[in-house]
Amino acid sequence: MYNRRQVIKAGLSVLAAAISANGETDISQAALEGSGLSAARLKLNFNQDYKFSLGDFEGASKPGFNDGDWGFVCLPHCFSAPYWGETKFYVGYGWYRRHFDVPAGWTGKRLALEFEGAFQDAEVFVNGTLVGHHKGGYTGFVVDITAAAQHGTNLLAVRLNNNWDAQAAPRAGEHQFAGGIYRNVWLHVTNPVHIPYCGISLTTPTASATATTVDVNTTVINTAIEPKDVTVRTVIFDPAGKVAARVESTQIAASGQATLFKQVSPSITNPMLWHPDHPDLYTVASTVLIGGVVVDQVDTPLGIRWFEFTAETGFFLNGEHYLIKGANVHQDHAGWCNAVTDAGFLRDIQMVKDAGFNFIRGSHYPHAPTFYEACDRIGILLWSELCFWGMGNHGPDGYWTANAYPSNPDDQPGFERSCKNTLIEMISQRGNNPSVIVWSMCNEVFFSDQSVMPLVRNLLGELVALSHQLDPTRPAGIGGCQRGGLDKIGDVAGYNGDGAKLFIDPGIANVVTEYGSCGDARPGLFDPCYGDTARQPDFPWRSGKTLWCMFDHGSIANIGRLGCVDYFRIPKRRWYWYKQNYAGIPAPSWPQPGPPAAIQLSSTSASIRNDGTDDCQIVVTIVDSTGTHISSDVPVTLTIESGPGQFPTGREIPFVSGTDIPIIDGLAAIEFRSQYPGRANLRATSPGLTDGLLSINITGNVSGVNQRQAELPTVLTGPVSQKATPLVQSLDANIALDRPTLASSEAVGHPASLGNDSLFSTYWSSASDLPGSWWQVDLENIYVVKLTALTLLTPGAYHYQIQLSTDQTNWTTAIDRNDSTNVSTQRTDTLPAGSVGRFLRITFVTVPANTAATVCDMTVQGLPWTAINH
Repeated sequence: MYNRRQVIKAGLSVLAAAISANGETDISQAALEGSGLSAARLKLNFNQDYKFSLGDFEGASKPGFNDGDWGFVCLPHCFSAPYWGETKFYVGYGWYRRHFDVPAGWTGKRLALEFEGAFQDAEVFVNGTLVGHHKGGYTGFVVDITAAAQHGTNLLAVRLNNNWDAQAAPRAGEHQFAGGIYRNVWLHVTNPVHIPYCGISLTTPTASATATTVDVNTTVINTAIEPKDVTVRTVIFDPAGKVAARVESTQIAASGQATLFKQVSPSITNPMLWHPDHPDLYTVASTVLIGGVVVDQVDTPLGIRWFEFTAETGFFLNGEHYLIKGANVHQDHAGWCNAVTDAGFLRDIQMVKDAGFNFIRGSHYPHAPTFYEACDRIGILLWSELCFWGMGNHGPDGYWTANAYPSNPDDQPGFERSCKNTLIEMISQRGNNPSVIVWSMCNEVFFSDQSVMPLVRNLLGELVALSHQLDPTRPAGIGGCQRGGLDKIGDVAGYNGDGAKLFIDPGIANVVTEYGSCGDARPGLFDPCYGDTARQPDFPWRSGKTLWCMFDHGSIANIGRLGCVDYFRIPKRRWYWYKQNYAGIPAPSWPQPGPPAAIQLSSTSASIRNDGTDDCQIVVTIVDSTGTHISSDVPVTLTIESGPGQFPTGREIPFVSGTDIPIIDGLAAIEFRSQYPGRANLRATSPGLTDGLLSINITGNVSGVNQRQAELPTVLTGPVSQKATPLVQSLDANIALDRPTLASSEAVGHPASLGNDSLFSTYWSSASDLPGSWWQVDLENIYVVKLTALTLLTPGAYHYQIQLSTDQTNWTTAIDRNDSTNVSTQRTDTLPAGSVGRFLRITFVTVPANTAATVCDMTVQGLPWTAINH
């Protein structure tokens, strides 16, 4: 049996890790309370000055290894940068090496490295000694390096790979799985007696609008050779910085042990409640003292709120009904791939908030710490999801197109351990974030072989039970549970796609976790893309609905352009529809064609830091002679003329219509960052236009990389793949199996979803025998369709047409069987060459008398359009 405190006691490490947004010493004067001591712990940014190379190298962990021909990179970093959303990416090994100094003043201190995320198998070496190994690409981990470090110069080396692993979650998904140390790294320096990583747990079991108490569980690690009388002083500050409550207790901390201090604060009257409309945060200052001397101190944000999901009347926050209006969010950004800065995450969350959304589904994995913290501060409810993930049309093992759960019995115990370990890490690391209201166990894991579905359901049940043990204050969700009998396993059901129509008043607390999936490119349409929720009211039993998706993203299935904001973080018109209808802010006037005269450059910030946590978005705008934005797509080259800094392509980036780095509707954008301080001067040029000029001030310490090196391009790896396994391995695969469906009508007990479940004993039936009834499947990707195999319920003279569409609006007839004399229940049709579509529809022009249109099973075979054309 697990519980959250036991997980922390086990340590996962002996790191002291106060999470600080700016990387400075994490200590508050209020908590020191006049002790006169300096900070008891240091948290140092460890993002700069890495040498990096793709490939695997014998001896690269040792100080004497020659890395002279490796390039310099600053974290966060991605193996495949620059990356523009391609279906393929580098798969293999990469090495990082960094020298660092340990001053004599750190004698007797504990040293530990915190990695916020590295995809996905990391081996950490210090001075040639293996000090840590972590598998799992989406959760943080810590490595105690005290024993391996020495006074003076030290070497950190990280051997990392993103190879597909049959026993590691995720085994599949439509996103991309690029490798890299793609989140921040921190060095923590603490005393022998300290609070470890994830060592503080905060809950408010008695929260109300009139009073609340705070349960504070603090773990203290004693690595000294003798026991210590330890005092933990907890002071709670309200959002205005005033003391709201304090509690203090003393225990003997045994040597080499973790000691748990369980404290309950005095009552806080009339607390300021956390809510998306007013995300008020308290601060819990936890101070560790020995003999009255401060030896450690950690500040933890606290949000006081309570909530409930109900099966009958939806979601309630702080005792009031609250309708969830959400969007799904992937983490990657154009060019930089998954290596997103903290500032980039803050901009993403703010864009969600500005459009009037109040909820994010973190699809489909734990996101970076700053992502959670931004939701806390900006005011967004968060569905935090485990990376147990499936995708349709799964193939054999070997790539992320495999089935969600392993069919090979030898791989099943290891895979289940991977899921459970990641769940433990997600909950223990993010349990104090008030924005989190659901721990989700999965997404669409019914995309597994039918033979293992009982094991899938059993694993989900075990994950739900583990979630309850680790955190009894939050419900366990089942994301993408519209197939496979999964929706009643957890506390909250998350229905994707046609689940919004299939599960009407399902008798369990529920959210539509995905609706929409409209694939128009920028500028796009000014509409909500309601998809399967169109023409549905806000049912009282439904907690809300969540758009797929907020941002375009990279995808191995080439279905990543479904956002209402593009990959470069420029809004499509759909984003403005939501901003107008959800946030009440009228949409702007759209740019009109006109003669281009000049380029304007703007930035989200005039100054950035050089430590890898910060960047700014540079926006390129084409204007006419009056300075008015026009929809002219002339090519533009953006260059860093002088000073430090880089784009994902290095010192220069071209924006050209029709390429992976486009200028559309007179707009282009890219994120700019630097690992060296100074002033960067940018110039945008296009033949015949007045140049655009912009300066960015870059602050921070001088890194170990000299300015000449800092001005060279980043190590560019390009979108290459060592495992170019095709998305669909053969034409034998049924690309329609369990995909979302739609129909002109449905007879009671025979919904459209039964037409592609591979079971001949179940079937879709229209509600009448009138001609013109139709059944439709969304293949969720653009395919070159080769063949369809239709099974009808009863024999007879059925006349039908099979049509294809890429947008569900414009249809092309591929098969016309209006004059067919076939009366059997089996109909196989070979489609003409070049039959391309995402949506496939069969329309029954005529049916036998007194017979409804039926589909017992529709099998579709084909290959992704990208697999053939790229």
